[in-house]
This record gives sequence, structure tokens and C-alpha cells, in this order.
Amino acid sequence: MCIAIVTTEHPQYPLIILNNRDEYLHRPTQEATWWPEPDTQVLGGYDLHRPARGTWLGVTRQGRVAVLTNYREEGEAIIEGARSRGLIPNAWLKSDPKASESAEQFAKRMIQEDGVKGVGGFSLLYGFMQDVVKGGKGLRIISNRTPDIDGVIILATKPGETHALSNAAYGDRSWPKIVNGEKWTVEAIRTSVEKNETRDQLVDRLIDILSIDTMPKQKENEEWDMYLNQLRHSIFIPSIGRDDLEELKMPAHEIGDVVKQRAAHATDGVYGTQKNIVILVDREGKVFYLERTLFDRDAKPIEKGKGDATFEFQVEGW
Repeated sequence: MCIAIVTTEHPQYPLIILNNRDEYLHRPTQEATWWPEPDTQVLGGYDLHRPARGTWLGVTRQGRVAVLTNYREEGEAIIEGARSRGLIPNAWLKSDPKASESAEQFAKRMIQEDGVKGVGGFSLLYGFMQDVVKGGKGLRIISNRTPDIDGVIILATKPGETHALSNAAYGDRSWPKIVNGEKWTVEAIRTSVEKNETRDQLVDRLIDILSIDTMPKQKENEEWDMYLNQLRHSIFIPSIGRDDLEELKMPAHEIGDVVKQRAAHATDGVYGTQKNIVILVDREGKVFYLERTLFDRDAKPIEKGKGDATFEFQVEGW
């Protein structure tokens, strides 16, 4: 149950994006990096479990940004062979850097050419950083529910906006993590500005927002599928879940729990917030990108700060 928060509240950083990636902790993921040829303009992490190598969040040297959140449609099953939702942000990020396609034209292409069809429920927040900071054109949201080009949602067009998006259709205010995420982000930025904090102090304050755990404890005899509905309450999801190997009653092993901590499949076992991401864009087009990885590929916790990767670059042609 990921969350993405976009805000234009800060006077020095008129575009800030926060993101928690929540996932099965055994699922193999590439840590944030500049992508290999032919997509060297893209910065972000990506999935290693499926051949599509889809991403949930990325930026480019030309100022493109894309954030994906999934949601389960009523009656929708998880079908491993289905088209990966991660291809949706890839389509924006991997576009020809020299192309002049606007965010609006991309929406038309995706909607009119069935680019948003044939995948599970999703929302894509995307656009150009400069369209927020300089142009007032904002960012857009398209989803598999977007009926036509007139149904595209536009936000972050002016200073003082803060919007959160999680694993429901945009605008669903029944999710406490969305309402709280917006409120706490606004409060954190205003406090940081009042205190004239440094960039690093601001980033720490924003990471604190992404680390707030208000997840209810599982009740005795509460079915697992019912308990998963509680994920909507908390911005940060602590590691939760049962290991398939325990349920299959695997025999004792000489190295003990190390084996029992390994899930049978990449999408089984322990689930939780795997990564925190903070992106700051200043008025001159300088981008700061922090990804904090919280668990290694064996689902073991990483000591605070040791899973950090930071990047800084200037948007081309700003």
C-alpha cells in the first residue's frame, strides 16, 4: 500500500515528492541508479522479479517524473502473466529525450491507443518538473479508469498545494494515510521554513513523515485478508506477514531461522515499507534525490542510513 505525496508548499523547493514503496520484502528490486543503455537519462529503482523491469518511481535528466500506485479492482486477481503495471511509468520515462511530446499529448496517446488498458488497477502521477516550477501546468494523473482525455486530473499548478495518492483512486478521502500524509507534510514544511532549516534538516523531517507507523495490530482470529485492509491507516507499514515455509512445516535446518525467513515466492512472506524516497526540485532546476532502502534482498533490516543512495543533477535545458 504505497503512498506518494506531492507538494508545492516550500518557497525554496517548489516541487517536493515523497514516496514509500511497500512491497513483499523478498521481491528482488534494483536500488536507485541511472539506468543502462539505451535509457541512461532515467534515474530510479526498478523491479527485478518480472522481465518488464517496471518501475514505481523515476525521474529523468530532462525533468520527467513519474510515480505509480497500484490498486486492486473489485474481483481482480493477481495474474503473473498479465501485462506489468510498471510499464506505464516506463512509457513516460523512457520516451525519446529529444522528443517534444507534452504531458497532455502523452495522456492522449496512452488513453486513445489503449496504453492504459490490459493491466491491473493503477494511478500514474507524471509530468515535467519545469511544468510545476516554471510553467504552472502542473502534473497529471491518468489511470485505467480515465474515461477520456477530459478525465485527466491536473494538480500542483500553483504554490501551496499538497496532494497524496495511495492504493485507491485519486480523491478517495476514506484512507487515513492520505489525509494524514497531506496534513503532516504541510505542517513539516511550514515548521522547517519557520526554523530556516538546511536542506538536510528538511529531508530528515520529511523522512520522519514517511516513517510514521499508525498500523493497527492484528486482532486475535482476524483473517489475514481482512487485516490487510488496515494498511490504509498507516503511512509506514512495519514488516508484517507469515512465511510460507512455516505454514508448509518445513523441517528444522542446521542453520535454523535463516531458512525459515525465506519466502517460497517473491510475492509471498513478509510485507512492509521497503523504501523511503524524497525528491526536491529547486527554482534553478537542481534535483536532489534520496532513496533509503530499509531491507536487503533477504528481507533483513538495514541499519539506518546504510541503505541510503543520493543523487544530485541539473535538469537539462532549464
